[in-house]
Amino acid sequence: MGREAALLTAARGAKVTVVDLAEAKGQATVQTIISAGGTAQFVRADVTNEDDTAGMVDAAVRNHGGLHGAFNNAGIIGAGGKISDYSLADWNKVISINLTGVFVSMRAELRYLEAQGAGSIVNTASTAGLIAYPNLPADVASKHGVVGLTKQVAVDYAPKGIRVNAILPGSTMTPLAAESFGDPELRAKAESAQPIGRLGQPEEIAEMAAWLLSDGSSFVVGGAFTVDGGVTAA
Repeated sequence: MGREAALLTAARGAKVTVVDLAEAKGQATVQTIISAGGTAQFVRADVTNEDDTAGMVDAAVRNHGGLHGAFNNAGIIGAGGKISDYSLADWNKVISINLTGVFVSMRAELRYLEAQGAGSIVNTASTAGLIAYPNLPADVASKHGVVGLTKQVAVDYAPKGIRVNAILPGSTMTPLAAESFGDPELRAKAESAQPIGRLGQPEEIAEMAAWLLSDGSSFVVGGAFTVDGGVTAA
């Protein structure tokens, strides 16, 4: 989803800073953008690390002339299991990436955007930010946290000219999901659970991210937008 958002926004004229721990994949995204005539750079960063998140903002400002939008998309599902058997280490890992990572990233971004007096931040949560999923206590708690944090920061910073919103994707056919749905029977079951009758595509999530980052959504503040084929409406 992050890769497709980077490609889409670059194609529409944005100068993109791709941030990831996986350097080879991040560099590949940058090269795809450059080959298509766009502008991009790669920054390796751990979103749970304060110095790294400050560095990614600094790199965007230094090499692209400023920061106007940020898509905070890093996240994991983590281990499954009921809470009585859930280890603190597994809990802390999910919370640190999914929730603390958004907090640390936004803090670094907002320090610049507040001084600038404008900008848009988009955070990825998931439908687990609205409803429960069996045996995923840390994931559900973290995604609910992202939605709540997004709303809180949106209210605090709207008077400063900064918009903050969240995207809540449903089951989306990312490379990781493709591995999980390698079994045709399992995939068919997942698709039948969607009112739309199929899984989402990363490009569809990217379209929402690009819109929320653009001036086209200039009156949209503190929203939590489901892109889930109707799952949470059913």
